[in-house]
Amino acid sequence: MTFRNIQKVLCVAEKNDAARGIADILSNSRMRRREGFSKFNKIYECQYHLLGQNVTVVMTSVSGHLLAHDFKLPFRKWHSCNPLVLFDAEIEKFCPENYLDIKRTLEREVQQCQALVIWTDCDREGENIGFEVIDVCKAVKPSLQVFRARFSEITPRAIKTACENLTQPDQNVNDAVDVRQELDLRIGAAFTRFQTMRLQKIFPEVLAEQLISYGSCQFPTLGFVVERFKAIQAFVAETFYKIKVTHDHEEGTVDFSWKRNRLFNHTACLILYQMCMEDPLATVVEVGSRPKSKWRPLPLDTVELEKLASRKLKINAKETMKIAEKLYTQGYISYPRTETNIFPKDLNLPNLVQLQTLDPRWGAFAQRILDQGGPTPRSGTKSDQAHPPIHPTKHATNLQGNDQRLYEFIVRHFLACCSQDAKGQETTVEIDVANERFVAHGLMILARNYLEVYPYEKWSDKVIPVYEKGSRFQPSTVEMVEGETSPPQLLTEADLISLMEKHGIGTDATHAEHIETIKSRMYVGLTPDQRFVPGELGMGLVEGYDSMGYEMSKPDLRAELEHDLKLICEGKKGKAVVLREQVQKYKRVFIEAVQKAKKLDEALAQYFGQGAPLTQEEEIYPALPDPVRKCPQCNSDMVLKTKKSGGFYLSCLGYPSCKSAVWFPDSVLEVSKDDSVCDVCRPHPVHRLKLKFKRGGLPPMMPLEFVGCIGGCDETLREVLDLRYLQGPPRPASQPANRLVSPLQANHSLNHMTGNSNNHQGVSAPPSRPNRTAASEDNNAVVCNCGEEALFLTVRKEGPNQGRQFYKCRSGGCGFFLWADQQPDSAVSNVPSGFGPFDPSQRGERGAARSWSEGGGGGGTAVCKCGQPAITRTVQREGANKGRQFHTCAKPREQQCGFFQWTDENVVPGFPSSHFTGEGTTRGLGTKTKRSDSDPGLRAPTTKRSRTCGVCHQPGHTRKTCPQNR
Repeated sequence: MTFRNIQKVLCVAEKNDAARGIADILSNSRMRRREGFSKFNKIYECQYHLLGQNVTVVMTSVSGHLLAHDFKLPFRKWHSCNPLVLFDAEIEKFCPENYLDIKRTLEREVQQCQALVIWTDCDREGENIGFEVIDVCKAVKPSLQVFRARFSEITPRAIKTACENLTQPDQNVNDAVDVRQELDLRIGAAFTRFQTMRLQKIFPEVLAEQLISYGSCQFPTLGFVVERFKAIQAFVAETFYKIKVTHDHEEGTVDFSWKRNRLFNHTACLILYQMCMEDPLATVVEVGSRPKSKWRPLPLDTVELEKLASRKLKINAKETMKIAEKLYTQGYISYPRTETNIFPKDLNLPNLVQLQTLDPRWGAFAQRILDQGGPTPRSGTKSDQAHPPIHPTKHATNLQGNDQRLYEFIVRHFLACCSQDAKGQETTVEIDVANERFVAHGLMILARNYLEVYPYEKWSDKVIPVYEKGSRFQPSTVEMVEGETSPPQLLTEADLISLMEKHGIGTDATHAEHIETIKSRMYVGLTPDQRFVPGELGMGLVEGYDSMGYEMSKPDLRAELEHDLKLICEGKKGKAVVLREQVQKYKRVFIEAVQKAKKLDEALAQYFGQGAPLTQEEEIYPALPDPVRKCPQCNSDMVLKTKKSGGFYLSCLGYPSCKSAVWFPDSVLEVSKDDSVCDVCRPHPVHRLKLKFKRGGLPPMMPLEFVGCIGGCDETLREVLDLRYLQGPPRPASQPANRLVSPLQANHSLNHMTGNSNNHQGVSAPPSRPNRTAASEDNNAVVCNCGEEALFLTVRKEGPNQGRQFYKCRSGGCGFFLWADQQPDSAVSNVPSGFGPFDPSQRGERGAARSWSEGGGGGGTAVCKCGQPAITRTVQREGANKGRQFHTCAKPREQQCGFFQWTDENVVPGFPSSHFTGEGTTRGLGTKTKRSDSDPGLRAPTTKRSRTCGVCHQPGHTRKTCPQNR
C-alpha cells in the first residue's frame, strides 16, 4: 500500500535507549541528534524508505507512561470524602508535571509530521503507552495518520521487518489496561484509606506514620506468605521408623532403601526389623540397567527468568527485570517480558548461535552445536503470540557486575536449549532380607552434553559394584532408624512467583512489583537465607479480613479480573461491562468490610495490644455526601455544604473544574435534604430542601419553616431567596449569551427566570412584584421598598465612584440601592425589587461588579458611567473568551470609570448587565457580595422587551404621562 503526501514521520519509542538503538539501525549509524524539551529524551533524525516512499524519520521517546490516572481534585485529599465514594468518583487522565517537557516535545514535533509510528514495547503496557502518545499528538493534529510497529528485539532484521509490516494499534489491549488501571486506583485507594485512617486512630503508637496500603494483587501475594507461615505454625511433627541396609565395597558404600519407605507404628517396624536380624543374609533378586537422560531446559520466558535468577544468581526479581530491560534496550537480548517458551519456526537459531562462537568461554560449545547438526531446542506449551522466548541477540564483551552475570545466564541457557540432553546409564539392584525388599540405584554418565555449558544444574556419577542376580552377601549394617516429619519451608521469591503464576495473580511483567510492595510496606520480611516471613501488620490484616469471611487474601477475586482482562484483549467482553461488574463486586465487599471493621481491630490487637476506643465512626471517616441533585453543567452530584463563616451552600462535586453552586443568604438558619423529589425539575432526581429562616428574614405572612425545591420550579424560593447557581470558568464565545441551557446557567440567579424565558424544564417564572420605589412629586423624596424615606450618602473610598452620591434603605431590610445621579425615567423607576445591598467600599480597583451603561443601551451605542460613548475592544488573551468583543470606558486605564459590557449580551433597557468579573462568585444577602442582582429582569432575555411605565408598568408611555398621575 502506498501512502501519499507523507514527507515526515514521527516515531516514538518507550525509552530513550530504544529510540537511539532503532534510529541507529534505520540510519545505518548516520543519524542526526538534537535536543528536545526533556534533557533525558533526545530526538534523532534520518532518511528512510517508509510507507512506500523516502521520508524524514524523527525518532524520539517517552519514559514509560506519559499520562497518569487519578481522582479529580475534590477526591484526591484523604479527608475530602468517605472512601466509599471513590468507587464512583470521577477519574481524570493527565500528564504529570515531571513529564510535561516530553509532552511539549511531542506536540512541537508532530506539527511538522504527517504520520505517527508507535515503537513502544509490544505488550499490554506498551500498547497503552502508545495510545497515550496518540492522544497527545492527535490533540494537536487530528488528521494525523497512525501506525504501529511490531517487534521483539532491537536488531536490524527485526526493525526492518517491523517497518515493512506496520499495523494499527490494538484498541482492545489498550482498553484492558485502562480497566486494570482504573480498578487498581478505585479499589486500592478505597481500601487503603479505610485501613490507614482507621488503624492509625486505633493504634496511634504503632501505626501513626504507617501507610497501610491495599491492592488486589498485593494482598493475595501477602496471603501466600501468611498461608505458608501459618501452615508451618500449625504443623505437628510425627515420628516415623524405617529399616536401612548398607553394603561396603572397594569403591565405597552402597545404601539400600526400604521399599516400604517408612512406618509410623513403632511396634510393627520393630517386629519386621527383628525378623531381618534373625536372618540377615541378603539375596540379589533383581538387577536392571536402563538409559537415563537429564533433560535440557526449555526456552526461557519471563517467569522462569525471574525464578532462576533468584535461585541460581541470588538476584531478586525486581533487579532481574530492571537489568533485563536495560540489556534489551541496548540490543543484547530480545524483549524480556514474554509468556512464550516455544521458539517460532521463522527465528534463525543457527545465526544466533553463530554470534556466540566468538566468546572464549562458550564459543567452542556453540561451534559444536553448529557442527553436530545445528540447534534442536525443546518446545514448551506456552505462547503469547507476541514475543519469542528470551534469547541473546548479539555478543557482548563490555558488560560488568550483575549485568554481565544475567547476560551470561541468558546466553548459557539459550545454548543449553539448543544442545542435547545429558545421557547416562542407571543401574538398579533389588535385594531380599527376610522377605523385606530393599533397592539401590547407581548412575554412570555417558555424555554431559548441555551440562558442559550450563553449570547451574548438577548431575553426578553414583558408582555401585556389579551384582549378579541370585548372588548372596552379608550386609555391612541392618538398622532400624527413627525420624520426624518436617514442616514445609518458608517461601522463597521463586516459590512465591510460581504461586502467583499458578493462581493468575498479576502478570509476568508485574510479579516483581507486587513482591517489592509487600516488602516496602513492612508486611513481610526476609530471613537470612532469603525466605519470606510475614510481619505482625501483615499477619493482622490477613487474619482480620479472613475473620470477616471474605478471604480477600486468597487469589480468587483477582484471578477473575485477570481472566476478564484477557477476554477484553480478545474482544470477547466489553470494557464498560468489566468495569461495572468488578466495581460493584469490590464495592459490596468494601461496604461489608466497613460494617465488620471491628474484626480487623481485634485481629491486630493480638499483635499491637488493645487499641484506643472509638466513640463514633464519624471520628474516622468523612460523612458520605448526600446528593441533592445533578449539576446541570457537568452532571456531577451537588451536595449541601457549610461555609467556613457560617451559612450554607449547594456545591458541585466537580469542583474546581466546575464551579456551579447555590449560595443561601444568611437569613437561612438551617438547610437539610428532604426525602421528597420534585416531579418537574430535571435532570431527575431533584430533592426538595427543608429550610428554616431567621425571624424577619421572610415576609410576615410566610412561615419560617417550609419545604421547597431549588431546581427552578418553586416560585416561593425564587421570590424569597436570593439564590444563585454560579459557574466559574468563562462561557465559550461560541455559546450565545441569551441561550439558557438550564436553571443553573452560568452567572444567572434562579429568580432571573421570567415568564418570557423558555427554559428546558418548562417551568414558568413567577410574576414580578410591583416596584415600590418612587420619588414623590411633591417633595422629590426617594422612598425605599419598605415605604420609608431612603438614606442619602456619599462614597468616600478611593476609586472611580469616590464622591458619588447614592440612596439606600435605612434599615437595610429591603436591600434598596440607587445612585443619586440616575435619570428618574430610566433608572429610578426601573430599580428592581430586592436589588442590592451594594457596599461601595467593597468595590475593587476596576469595580468588582461590572457597571452598566446609563439608560441601559436601548439599542444605541453603549455609554459608560462617565456619560461618554464606550469603545469596543477584543479579548486577546488565551482562554475561552479569546476573540470575544466587549465595551469599556474610552479613557486611559488610570482614569477609567470601571464600565464593562460584552457586545453579544442582550441587556434589558434601563437595567444593569448581569455579568461579573473573575469567576462569578456572587453570593446571597448577608455575605460579602460585590453586587446583588436578584430581580428576574436582570437575566439576559431571549427577546427584547419594550420599555414600560415606572408607575403602572404598562408599555406605551412613561411615568410623567401616566394616566394614574392625573
